[in-house]
Amino acid sequence: MNSKLTNNIANLVFWMFGFTILGILIWFLWHILAAGLPHLSWDFITGKPQEIIAGGGVGPQLFNSFYILFLSLLFSIPFGIGAGIWLSEYAKKNWFTDLVRLSTEMLSSVPSIVFGLFGMLVFVTTFGLGFTILGGALTLALLNLPVLVRVTEETLRAVPDSYREASAALGATKWQTIRKVLIPTALPGLVTGITLVAGRALGESAILIFTAGVTVSRFAPDFNVFASGETLAVRLWYVRSEGLVPDAMEIAEGTAALLVIVVLLLNLLIGLPSRYLQRKAAGK
Repeated sequence: MNSKLTNNIANLVFWMFGFTILGILIWFLWHILAAGLPHLSWDFITGKPQEIIAGGGVGPQLFNSFYILFLSLLFSIPFGIGAGIWLSEYAKKNWFTDLVRLSTEMLSSVPSIVFGLFGMLVFVTTFGLGFTILGGALTLALLNLPVLVRVTEETLRAVPDSYREASAALGATKWQTIRKVLIPTALPGLVTGITLVAGRALGESAILIFTAGVTVSRFAPDFNVFASGETLAVRLWYVRSEGLVPDAMEIAEGTAALLVIVVLLLNLLIGLPSRYLQRKAAGK
């Protein structure tokens, strides 16, 4: 009887934790979207920003957000997944691999503003890139790299050893096993990790203030990687802290709502196929 009562209490407590988290998320979304959705319009989403007069949009910032995200993933995914594969499948257990793991764990906990200062010193100043999309993307790639390394290693280690043994028994090489067995099996976890770093990159502001700048190109969309690259998150910070436009509050609320919607859509577009692949793999 006591065991049954304890089990019921534990179930109730954990259900309360779940509903509490869900309630906080709903409250957050309602607070942001209720204030920002009335300010969203096609002209606001696609229009150019204004610095003095009211009525500006965030079109260039929206483009820069996705452009910088794409470039940062282009840099970080190959190195992050490659390093994770090396740690999981090739690296032997010794002081060097322990040092690499410790370094990635430490880097993943470093505040983003520290990466921003590093990017400003290295890419903006030392390499002479200035405040550019390229400098922001490279610094964001450094921010996401440790997370991708750890996610890839842990996801591959979660694949049962029987998969490796069966592949080896069929005469496959280690690389063939990784490419045709381990990566397809671990793909849902890898996609989840990429989704996490992509959402983090979309909402990042501290890094991009120091590396990509707080202005946008006169041309939109501008694919020049050496152009300045203010994003939605940076625009939100700038308008609320230093903006001179009379409708700064409305622009900030609309930008916040748009940023939340973009992050949610990105998670759905990437997360739903990942869940489908995971269920399909479990069904097999």
